[in-house]
Order: sequence, then structure tokens, then C-alpha cells
Amino acid sequence: MTKLIEMKQVTKTYGHGHLQVVALHETNFHLNAGEFVAIIGPSGSGKTTFLTTLGQLQHPSSGDILVKGKDTHQLSEKEKTALRFKEFGFILQTSNLIPFLTVKEQLDLIDRLDKGRSVKEDRQKLFNLLDLEKVKNNYPKELSGGERQRAAIARALYNNPSIILADEPTASLDTQRAYQVTDMLATIAHEQGRGVVMITHDTRLLDKFDRIYTMNDGQLKEKV
Repeated sequence: MTKLIEMKQVTKTYGHGHLQVVALHETNFHLNAGEFVAIIGPSGSGKTTFLTTLGQLQHPSSGDILVKGKDTHQLSEKEKTALRFKEFGFILQTSNLIPFLTVKEQLDLIDRLDKGRSVKEDRQKLFNLLDLEKVKNNYPKELSGGERQRAAIARALYNNPSIILADEPTASLDTQRAYQVTDMLATIAHEQGRGVVMITHDTRLLDKFDRIYTMNDGQLKEKV
């Protein structure tokens, strides 16, 4: 199977000396094309640190991260930014929508930033699936928490990333919508050959995943 991303002995620490906190102990992890992987564990266990480090949103303290075989440690900040835009779709706990753009304009911005890329997720299909059609001209402050999260999911998927990293994307959704979004992410992974890592607290969803990892005190272990 093709490895989309791989962590080799990656750690993440904060602070120095006696104030140092180890948020992520030495971690080895890989995500294959076509895989849907869950990360579970209690709050404060290091799941978000793992996800943001994996996605190049923060630098590891040690170790290497390879994206499609390329060592990201060798990339400049400009190259890392381009890599994130091209290869990653992020769905974070906070929606991170641009406050002065409507839902529709969030996707228009991607079109303007990436004119050379012709293949994008059908926005109307995303609006219908995520029930955003009626609020597509609304600004983030005019949306409910669930609507903001669904808009963030649409934006993350729109650019057809090969790697999707989702931090509890169903937390603000009702049960039916949570299952729909999880099924959609599974389908994207399995049928389109993309890789999806999803943090979740919802144990009802776990039968949807190909592999499940647990995170405790910054230590990642595969559940067998």
C-alpha cells in the first residue's frame, strides 16, 4: 500500500528544563492511501498535538515526518505552506472560518488561490450533503455552531486533499449528521484513495474505521 504520510520517532515537548512538558512521546505512525483511521483517548492526552504535528501545523521537537516519501524537515517554511495547501485538509475543533467571508466565499477563495488545479470536490454536492445550501451566503457569525463546523468540513474537502485530518468533526453535529459525515469520510478514503485520520470521542462510530489508535499521556498505541 502507498504511504501518504509517516512519522518516524517523532516527539513534541513544550517549555524547558524543569518546566518541560512532553506532549508527545516518541511516536511512529503511518497512513496509507485508502485508509480511515481513528484516534481515541481522554481529553488532554495529546491527540490534538499529534494531529497538528502530523499536519505540519507545528514543528516536531525531534524525529522525521515524511509526506509521500518526502522528508518535510528539508523543506523551507514557504514549501511547507504550499505542501499543507496542496496535500492536507484540516477539520479542527474550532471551525477557523474566515470571519469576513460567507460560506460560499470560503470556497471561492480556494478557487482564487489554486487556479491551476481543475479537479475540486463538487461544491453543490457538499452543500447538499452538509445541509449548507440555505446558509451559503451567511457569514460565520450568523451560523450556529453546527453550521460553522459543517462549513469547515466543506472547505476542508473542497480542494480534494490527499490527507484529511479531522479533530472531532462530529462533536457539534446531531447523531444523524454525525453518521453521515463519518460515512462520507470513510467513502472518500476507501473509494478515492485518500487517507483520513479522525479524532473522536464517539464510540458508536468506531466500527467505521480501518484502524483505531489510543492516545494516553502522549503515547500512541494501535488498538488490536
